Amino acid sequence: MEMRSSEEIEIGRDITPTLTPLTFSLHDSNLNTHCSACFSPLSSPSPSIPIPNPLIYCSPPCSAALSPLHHASAETLLPSSAHSSHLRAALRLLRSHRPSPSFRLAGLLSNRRILTSHHHDHVSERIRLDATVMAEAIAEQRAVPHDDAVLEEATIALCAVLTNAVEVHDNEGRALGIAVFDPTFSWINHSCSPNACYRFILSSFPSNEPELLRIAPHPQMGSGGVCVSSDEFAKEMLGYGPRLVVRSIKKIKKGEEVTVAYTDILQTKATRQWELWSKYRFVCCCKRCSDLPLSYVDHALQEISAFSYDSTSSYSMFLKDMADRRLTECIDDVISEYLSVGDPESCRDKLEKILTQGLNEQLEDIKEKSDSKFMLHPLNHHSLTAYTTLASAYKVCASDLLSVDSDIDINQLKAFDMSRTSAAYSLLLAGATHHLFNSESSLIASVANFWIGAGESLLFLSRSSGWSMRVNLGLMVPNLASAIKFKLSKCSLIDRIRTCISNGQINSSDFENVSSEFIYYVSNITQKVWGFLISDSQFLISCKDPINFSWLLSTKSSSTMTHEPENSIYICEGPTSADDVVACLLQLGLHCLAYGGLLGSICYGPHSHEVCHVQNVLDREKNFIIFS
Repeated sequence: MEMRSSEEIEIGRDITPTLTPLTFSLHDSNLNTHCSACFSPLSSPSPSIPIPNPLIYCSPPCSAALSPLHHASAETLLPSSAHSSHLRAALRLLRSHRPSPSFRLAGLLSNRRILTSHHHDHVSERIRLDATVMAEAIAEQRAVPHDDAVLEEATIALCAVLTNAVEVHDNEGRALGIAVFDPTFSWINHSCSPNACYRFILSSFPSNEPELLRIAPHPQMGSGGVCVSSDEFAKEMLGYGPRLVVRSIKKIKKGEEVTVAYTDILQTKATRQWELWSKYRFVCCCKRCSDLPLSYVDHALQEISAFSYDSTSSYSMFLKDMADRRLTECIDDVISEYLSVGDPESCRDKLEKILTQGLNEQLEDIKEKSDSKFMLHPLNHHSLTAYTTLASAYKVCASDLLSVDSDIDINQLKAFDMSRTSAAYSLLLAGATHHLFNSESSLIASVANFWIGAGESLLFLSRSSGWSMRVNLGLMVPNLASAIKFKLSKCSLIDRIRTCISNGQINSSDFENVSSEFIYYVSNITQKVWGFLISDSQFLISCKDPINFSWLLSTKSSSTMTHEPENSIYICEGPTSADDVVACLLQLGLHCLAYGGLLGSICYGPHSHEVCHVQNVLDREKNFIIFS
C-alpha cells in the first residue's frame, strides 16, 4: 500500500490527526522508570522489578486503562527469559485482532513469508523461537492445544509488530519502547528523501485536537496486488498510550505519495540499505538511492580524501576501500570506548588525531606499500559523528574541571577554553549538516537539533565567568551592557523567525527567504569569531569556514572534494575587544537557536517540547536585556 495526499499541503503542516496505537510496550530497561500505559516518567522510579511482575503506572486512570489488557493478553505467562517489548506488543495486538487469510493483522502487512523464508537466517530463527514461546503462552491462556494454528497466529502477530512498530522516543531522544499504529500511519512507505516526518505525544490523557486527515490509501491494493478489504482495517484502537502525528517537511502536491524515513537518513547509502534489509527485508529504490552517480549528499557522506594517491594503481580501489573500513573502525572504537568507559580526555585526543592525521601507517598488511594518506572528508558521516562526540567531550571536560575547584584561576581558564572548543565543534556540525541540507531538505530534523545545540553552546560561552581569565588574548573584561546594546539593534530577523514559530506555520517561499537571510547573516558574523573559537585546535584551524563550504571544492581532483589537513592556518579578522567578541557570540547564539527552533516547529509543531524550550530561552534572553 501507499498513502497519497488528498490535497495540496504546505511545509510544516499536520497531515494526520493525533493517532493512538493499536498496541505498544515499554522496553524492558524502562519498565521501572516509566508508566507502562502513557510512557511518561514516574515521579518516583521503582526499584528494579523482575519480569513478569505487575507493570507500573503513573496514575489510577492509566492502571485502569492498561492493566486489564496486560492480564488478558497472555504476557504474564511468558517466561522471564523470553520477555521483550516486541513479544508483549504482539500478544496485546492479538488480544483485540485476529490474522486474516492474507496474513494481515488489523489491516497491517505482516511480511510473514519474507521474514521467515530464510531458514538459517538470524532474524528467521529469532522469530521462530519467539513465536514458539508466544504460542505456548497463548495456548495456556486460552486453554487450547499448542498446535500449528496457534503457532501461525503468534508468528503473524510477531511479524506484524516487527514490520510496523516504530520506536518511541522521549523529549531527550531516548528510546522508551515501541508502538504499532493503524494503516493510516503504517501504510506510509519509506523514502531516504521523505516529505514527511512524525512526532510523539507523551501524556496521560489525549488532547481534544480537531480531526484532520489529509492522506488516503492509493490504490486500494496491498502488496503483491492482493485486494485489501475495509474489514481488515482496525476497528478498535486502544485510545491511550504514546500518540503520534504525521507532519509535512516539504510542500506536497495533491495526489503525491507521502513518505517518511524508516532509518537515519544522515547515513551513507550502503548503511541505509543494510539497515532496511536487515530489519524489513526490502531494498530501497527511492530517487535518492537510485541516483547514478550518487547524489552530492551521499557522495559527501561516504567520501574519503586521499593525498599522494595514485588512482591508476592496480591496488587503488582496494587501498581506498580498506582505508574506509579502517577509518570507520577507528571512529567506532573510540566512540564505543567513550560511551562505555566515560573518559572524555582520551576520547577527544583520539578523535582529533584521526581527523587531523587520518591513515598513513595502518595499511601494513598490504604487500604493495603506498605513500598515500587517507582521511575522513569533513562531511563524511563519521566526521559528523566525531564533531557531535567532540562537542560533548569538551563540554564534559569543562564541567569536570569546574566541579573540582571553580575558584582556581587555571581551572577557570582551561574550562573556558574547552567550552570555546565545544562551541566551535557544535557550530561546525550545524554548518556542515546545513550545507548538506541545502541539497537534501529531508535532513531538516537533524539540522534543527544541531542549530539548537550550536546556539546553546554559544550562549553558554558568552555567559562564561572565564572571560576575566583571557588576559593572554589581550582582551579586557567585557562590558556586558555594551554587548547587549549591540545585540538589541540586530534582532529583526529573530523577531521574524519567532513570529513564524508563534503563528505555527510558514509557507515554502517565506521559509526559503528566511533561510537565505539567516545564512547570510550567520556567515558574516561567524567570520568575526571563528578565529577566536578555533585558535587552540589543529583540526578546526584546517576548517576555513564552518558555514560556507566552498573551500572544500577542487577543480583538479576527481574526488571533487579535498581539504588541507595540515598547516592550513586560516584566522579571520575578528573583533578587537572582549565587548565585541561577547556581542558577536550572543548574536550568533541567539540566531542559531531561533533558526533551529523554526526548523523544529516545521518538523514537530509550534507546541513541541523542542520548540517551547527554544522559545523559553529566547524569552529569558529578552528579559535579561530588559532587566539590564
